[in-house]
Amino acid sequence: MSVTRLDIARLGHRGDGIADTPEGPVFVPLTLPGEVVEVERAHDRARLLAVIHPSGERVEPICPHFGPCGGCALQHWAPAPYEAWKRGLVAEALGRAGLATEIAPLMPAHGEGRRRAVFHARGTGGSAPKGRDTLAVGFAGRRSHAVVAIDACPILAPGLDGALKAAWAVAQELAPLAKPLDIQVTATETGLDMDVRGSGPLKPSRVVALAQIAGEHRLARLTRHGELVLQREPPMLTMGRARVALPPGSFLQATAAGEAALARLVMEAVEGTRGAARVVDLFSGVGTFALRLAERVRVAAYESSVPAIEALNKAVRGATGLKPVTGEVRDLFRRPLLAQEMKGVDVAVFDPPRQGAEAQARQLAASAVPLVIGVSCDPVTFARDAQILIGAGYRLERVTPVDQFLYSSHVELVGVFRR
Repeated sequence: MSVTRLDIARLGHRGDGIADTPEGPVFVPLTLPGEVVEVERAHDRARLLAVIHPSGERVEPICPHFGPCGGCALQHWAPAPYEAWKRGLVAEALGRAGLATEIAPLMPAHGEGRRRAVFHARGTGGSAPKGRDTLAVGFAGRRSHAVVAIDACPILAPGLDGALKAAWAVAQELAPLAKPLDIQVTATETGLDMDVRGSGPLKPSRVVALAQIAGEHRLARLTRHGELVLQREPPMLTMGRARVALPPGSFLQATAAGEAALARLVMEAVEGTRGAARVVDLFSGVGTFALRLAERVRVAAYESSVPAIEALNKAVRGATGLKPVTGEVRDLFRRPLLAQEMKGVDVAVFDPPRQGAEAQARQLAASAVPLVIGVSCDPVTFARDAQILIGAGYRLERVTPVDQFLYSSHVELVGVFRR
């Protein structure tokens, strides 16, 4: 490694500053365009040592753990340029795919903060049994598997108050750790829902101790790899007119404001389509869109997770004032809904994981569905799927970027396609 000065020219898609050198680009985390920095360089990566000439857009981070903690990349950047850059990530992905369309301004959707988090716990090699010097509970370090121990996080929603204390207590009970733990916590309307993974089989005495911890910290539910340890009451969330009991470790949009924003954009597109009466919701999860859409139209929901579909169907049975909703377990990567199965469908909504929905997009492209709404957490795979639809005669009317992952390089989007 060598110590050198670099001029930061721009930001990469992960939020790292990029310096152009004769040997090629060098990536420097925690830097901003226009800055002169001193770094310790190793090939195309560098570690920031000092900011010699800071950017006028640099601001004070809100968290004392910013830098070592890998949870946020851009707390040091002023809001206006940050938002412009994030919208630009969407524009760049679409442009590289040759797609031209209206891109709305970035829609802020952090709201009260993240309502779900995955804390990591690792042993540190300390000597005190079950003491905090033997454990680190927090988030992964920047570009590292090491865990940065934290007791508070300013981007978490108030509903997660107490989550870190509960995670520390669980990790201390399971110490010494043979391997890292992942402790997923979700804030629900009935309390914290915690799922612990990585512990391996537990003796009955340990299970009893964990149940006691769950009671002391008033968790709504504690599970281990999805297996119930203790449930005081079902973890519940309201989606439209329905109440959903979340399965253990269930996927959920990161913020309540993000879920509401995405659902509102989907609903507006459907309501703006005259005569829309039948909708398919592909990659439906527990019903984020389906349960809201059912207030207006008939919905057929498809999702590979059995617990998610069971939760959706149960929520439908307990709700009033909904149009008919059916939920079916189906792996849409291996067995996409076929074009002929979408005969008579007015609107298709698809919200796949980060890898996109290429196989399903090809079937949508072969269908006669008048309106397709794509929701995505990855502009690159969205652009690939959009190319398939546009090549078959759809027009991408508009794209709206949604920012529920504040201070990160992740951006959601909703795209509206019309045949």
